[in-house]
Amino acid sequence: MINLDSKVPSGHISEKWTNHKFNLKLVNPANKRKYTIIVVGTGLAGASASATLGELGYNVLTFTFHDSARRAHSIAAQGGINAAKNYQNDGDSVYRLFYDTVKGGDFRAREANVYRLAEVSGNIIDQCVSQGVPFAREYGGLLDNRSFGGAQVSRTFYARGQTGQQLLLGAVASMNRQVDLGTVKLFTRREMLDLVVIDGQAKGIIVRNLITGEIEKYSAHAVVLATGGYSNVFFLSTNAMNCNTTAIWRSHKRGALFANPCFTQIHPTCLPLHGDSQSKLTLMSESLRNDGRVWVSKIKNDMRHPNDIPEDERDYYLERKYPSFGNLSPRDISSRAAKEVCDEGRGVHGGEAVYLDFRDAIKRLGKNVIEERYGNLFEIYETITGDNPYQVPMKIYPAPHYTMGGLWVDYNLMSNIPGLFVLGEANFSDHGANRLGASALMQGLADGYFIIPYTMGDYLASYKPTLVETSHPEFEKVKNEVQDLTNKLLSIKGKRTVDDIHKQLGRIMWNKVGMARNEKGLKEAIQEIRELREEFWKSVNVPGSGDDVNQTLERAGRLADYLELGELMAIDALDRNESCGGHFREEYQYEDGEAKRDDENYSYVAAWELKENFNWELHKENLVFEYVKPAVRSYK
Repeated sequence: MINLDSKVPSGHISEKWTNHKFNLKLVNPANKRKYTIIVVGTGLAGASASATLGELGYNVLTFTFHDSARRAHSIAAQGGINAAKNYQNDGDSVYRLFYDTVKGGDFRAREANVYRLAEVSGNIIDQCVSQGVPFAREYGGLLDNRSFGGAQVSRTFYARGQTGQQLLLGAVASMNRQVDLGTVKLFTRREMLDLVVIDGQAKGIIVRNLITGEIEKYSAHAVVLATGGYSNVFFLSTNAMNCNTTAIWRSHKRGALFANPCFTQIHPTCLPLHGDSQSKLTLMSESLRNDGRVWVSKIKNDMRHPNDIPEDERDYYLERKYPSFGNLSPRDISSRAAKEVCDEGRGVHGGEAVYLDFRDAIKRLGKNVIEERYGNLFEIYETITGDNPYQVPMKIYPAPHYTMGGLWVDYNLMSNIPGLFVLGEANFSDHGANRLGASALMQGLADGYFIIPYTMGDYLASYKPTLVETSHPEFEKVKNEVQDLTNKLLSIKGKRTVDDIHKQLGRIMWNKVGMARNEKGLKEAIQEIRELREEFWKSVNVPGSGDDVNQTLERAGRLADYLELGELMAIDALDRNESCGGHFREEYQYEDGEAKRDDENYSYVAAWELKENFNWELHKENLVFEYVKPAVRSYK
């Protein structure tokens, strides 16, 4: 019987983390070197965790499937990182960041986790400044910041449009220092393919060497997963092509609960699809909506050039519908609003795109100011599209971006499997049903720098786990299962490519488990995914062998996981008979089209346990709101 104990400490919310830290058990500094910890992933969460745990003296084994730790997908984040420092003197505070995050997540997040995130946010900025991260600064020397969606204050710190890159360089540099000192050992070009659980505890991982094809075994006292989200289940997303769910999904198949899988975020500010051969979608930072105005023509199928459409024939629909937040309305609301006007036939030239226009900002501030703020983003846009955004409005449309679901974790960031910790986007914990922009980087660094160092020590001191040698029969058993799966994929020799099947899955997911869902479509999706999974195991073609570099084999294994996860996402969406945040059920909306929550019946974390034959059992962690009372979310 699984007991979902969140381990949220008692006391006032402002004191929970401080008191909890004091009550956590410690490991003597001289004893830390006796413990080995595996960290999978080198994005912001993984690199910062490796750096901090190494600095403390633990032996850390860090794995990335990239050739360099710096290639982790965190490097692609653009707009900024939130923190409650109130440099603008505009009313921000730790409590307001906490409130905005809970409200932005449509009251489906754990209060204690969110408050802790807001509480340590200021420390993150100080840490990164000390590492030399080149945040923008005001004339007087203070760090500059700007607004993001879902907030009415300026709390987003940024390094032009390269914030993720600069933060990752800082975290990786800190990690590399520990590599040089010998506390961290970095394994590149290794992909985690399974988790080893012995006597109910996480004891190690099985990886594939992506260069030699060798299946390798690694043992540790604890395992930390920091492997990101699963938006590539849609095939087309803003994620890098290699981003995948394999590490957390195969841990799920070993007993880790998967929480809120249907909570997926569609980002409103992406470049529209422009061809059948496209392999990913390009994100345009949400920061652009600080100065850009979103609009469409009031006339259906308007084929005029945007500069020829007069002001009185433009519908600034976000400003019209949400006057308080306007163009900085949260992502879920902004994405659905874009879909709504395009479904009416009022998108750009009647298609699936809306305008993001900087004309008024350039007139008000001057081209030089806009260039200083967004120049590199404008260059990216012009390189891809051929249009100059200083002269012609950008064309944008929503696209899959972030996933709020992930492996269930308690307040200590440990899954229901003792010794298995999950950080950053790979867990479910901090964002509820919708993540506010610029909070992903905040969570990743909070988890890695300021939370896992405390909670890891408590686990080691409390459980006193032993190190199991990789010669243990369970290691060999799991290794053989991984090898058998590899051999099976290589042996099918069908006629369909991996990408062909993945595209088909993506169409099912986007059309029926995407921005808007309904009972009929979800039931169809479940059946279609099951049929496609059968087709995959009969017809996929994976050329080559497993004895050297084989990127098709890598993609096939990841797709096998997506074909299972996609079904669970649809099951979870079908089970949740309400609309909240990124989960929008067409049957549950108010007359004005806003999401209609059902707090009486669905105010819980849905944590799914995999049973035999792809049946799942639902476990519920009831959410208690003591400080932010759930209400109909309004940004009007």
